[in-house]
Amino acid sequence: MKKIISVFLLLFIIYNTSAQAPDEEQLGAWYMYFYSANFKDSNWGVQGDFQYRDWRGLGDREQLLLRSGITYTPTNSGIKFTLGYGNVTTGQYGKDIDNPVSESRIYQEALFSNTVLTRLLLTHRIRYEQRWVEDQDFRTRYRYNLFVNIPFNNTALVKNTYYFAFYNELFINGEREIGDGREVQYFDRNRTYLGLGYALSDKIRIQMGWMQQTTVNWQKSQLQFSLHHTF
Repeated sequence: MKKIISVFLLLFIIYNTSAQAPDEEQLGAWYMYFYSANFKDSNWGVQGDFQYRDWRGLGDREQLLLRSGITYTPTNSGIKFTLGYGNVTTGQYGKDIDNPVSESRIYQEALFSNTVLTRLLLTHRIRYEQRWVEDQDFRTRYRYNLFVNIPFNNTALVKNTYYFAFYNELFINGEREIGDGREVQYFDRNRTYLGLGYALSDKIRIQMGWMQQTTVNWQKSQLQFSLHHTF
């Protein structure tokens, strides 16, 4: 009898685990707003982003992310440093199941750019995160993102410019043990994005594209819609 009960429990766990896995065939969506501003006559500024991510497009929350930070750009350095905080609420896959998990996150990053062959605009972002995830031990994570923008009708992302956008970001966990005997891989995830953008003005750009996210357990494609605003 105990063996039968154990088998049923095992099947129940397997079923629930598979039921909560994202549908890799279902196209999801991210809606994003990015902002940045420099304080007048100063090396200091602010930047951040607000994102709503949905497993299906709308109605099945994947994640709500609110993030902002203070920036510092040393004179004539070409590099921007940020110290920031993010609040993240992550839901489970499934319209009728949410059970959100809360996370607080402090991060430090360095952002710098260079241009190749006049029109190949490269931006590098290196980010280190300290993460306090609900029901997990303290965690850290390392991220590197390469952004590539290629303007079609200008050499810079100025007003009325159409451009191609690409990025690839790699996430590496700083620890494997996350508490209560649970472990994660050092490889956390990878994101690859292809899109098109248009500069409404010198300070506002809109962008739409396709992103594929790969983790240890699943791979999923999602549309991304973003507004980029420089004050």
